[in-house]
Amino acid sequence: MASIPALTLIYGGTFDPFHNGHLAIARIAGNALFAPVTLIPAADPPHRPPPGADAAQRLAMLEAAVAGDACLRVDRRELDRQGRSYTVDTLRSLRADLGPEAPLALLVGADSFLGLPSWHDWEALFELAHLVVADRSGSLIDSLSPALADKTATRWANEAAQLHASPAGRVLCLHQPLHDVSASEVRRRIAEGGDWQALVPPPVAVFIRAHGLYGAAGL
Repeated sequence: MASIPALTLIYGGTFDPFHNGHLAIARIAGNALFAPVTLIPAADPPHRPPPGADAAQRLAMLEAAVAGDACLRVDRRELDRQGRSYTVDTLRSLRADLGPEAPLALLVGADSFLGLPSWHDWEALFELAHLVVADRSGSLIDSLSPALADKTATRWANEAAQLHASPAGRVLCLHQPLHDVSASEVRRRIAEGGDWQALVPPPVAVFIRAHGLYGAAGL
């Protein structure tokens, strides 16, 4: 009998900039699911204003932050693709690379998960990948919209093994303490001349200062 391929776990985002909260959630998810994490920076995110750093700068910060970490990888396929960075297109691209039987999981925050019905072709996500939701509150299910509750009613998983055992379609919550930091807070502190270096990995702080990003020139 052929063995099931290893789980591919991806974590997408604008990463503007990549900060310690991003790093923490990636490591927590990777440890919980016994899988390396592939970070995919968005080139043209459809759900937010244009990033403060351009795509090449955000990619460079991300690569610097995870350099030498065997559990974290960077995939630049959204930067190489034309048009908006729709998650469903990225999953289709990955599915084409991995084949129909390989387990594939998408890591998202709770707020992003609750907003799924506003995403482009959102219902197709469940046919392409599992969803892993970082839920800080522990009460995610109580907050679902009717459409999302209906779509996920029979999909909830309670252990990582269920995601390794099938290609797609399950939803797993990670009830883990997460860093209370956001990219917008990092950018605000930089712009206002506040204390921000401790909120990002050291290589990211070096890059921000060297390139004067987010108003950091002269710091």
